[in-house]
Amino acid sequence: MARLVSPARRRTALALLAALLMLAAVVELASGSVAIGPGQALAIVAAELGVSAPWSFDPTQSAVLLVIRGPRMVTAVVVGAGLAVAGAAMQGLFRNPLADPGLLGVSSGAAVGVAAALLGLVPGLQLLSAGAAAPLAQAALPLAAFVGGVVATTLVVRLARVGGRTTVAGMLLAGIAVNALAGAGLGLAGYLADDAQLRNLSLWLLGSLGATTWTSLAIATPTIAVAVVLLLRRADELNVLQLGETEALQLGVPVEALQRRIVALVALAVGTAVAFTGAIGFVGLVVPHLGRLLFGPDHRLLLPAAVLLGPSLLLLADALARTIAAPAELPIGIVTALIGAPIFLGLLARRRAQELA
Repeated sequence: MARLVSPARRRTALALLAALLMLAAVVELASGSVAIGPGQALAIVAAELGVSAPWSFDPTQSAVLLVIRGPRMVTAVVVGAGLAVAGAAMQGLFRNPLADPGLLGVSSGAAVGVAAALLGLVPGLQLLSAGAAAPLAQAALPLAAFVGGVVATTLVVRLARVGGRTTVAGMLLAGIAVNALAGAGLGLAGYLADDAQLRNLSLWLLGSLGATTWTSLAIATPTIAVAVVLLLRRADELNVLQLGETEALQLGVPVEALQRRIVALVALAVGTAVAFTGAIGFVGLVVPHLGRLLFGPDHRLLLPAAVLLGPSLLLLADALARTIAAPAELPIGIVTALIGAPIFLGLLARRRAQELA
């Protein structure tokens, strides 16, 4: 069973992670061609609330913060928390640190939904002809992605159900099959797409926080927040599950019901995140690894730590994406892969060295 962490240590660790998150948020708000200091950012927010602050700012800084950087920052926090907690829950469910929310086919199913929408295969969703600023175009892509992710996850769960029971091994095999099927669908979509459609699909697959607005956040935030809160409440059950399914059943954990709940909540969190930001990899895989490395395997600390560590990683990655090739902007999926892949390889090498020692 996971070594349990004392309440005092949990409070200290979470306080440090909260400080890191605030620092990352400041870096995110300050990064870009328009300079905005921490005091100016606070003054702009205070002015919106009708409160005066001693720092001065100009209208350009206010517009940049409220319209561009503010939504990006909040999106990074919400999506980072959703992806990281979903990854930690999946690794706990599979009892495997290499598990990833992508195993359920959420991301690949969402990608197929986006491809179908971009190619005009979904009735009424002619995205490219509607124009990027049209309300239908703005709402259709996230909707198509979410529906695609939910359909893929439902298919995985149905395929994994044998004799009235859903097994972890069955979900893993079904996920591999559904991901392969989705990959074939994306390949076909790329073959059928014209240049504009192919470019839109490719950019979406690389992920970006730039398309989010306060309106889209009003939809995504409550959905992801509900999934994250409900996953946090499964921490004790995930700790018991580390003993094995049989032992967990003997200790009163409804294993099959727990599996269904976690799969549904992961699909909800990741499907919503992917729908609004595109496919952003490695957050759900690397953040739980870092959490275990820093704080141990106790899910009562690991899951809350992921809520804070995931957004910090995504905020810093987005700040880097907007500055490393300025005035151009790199897709954030490339940056998270450049950051996450070396970290993940280092963790694998460290684990292999421990096994050989």
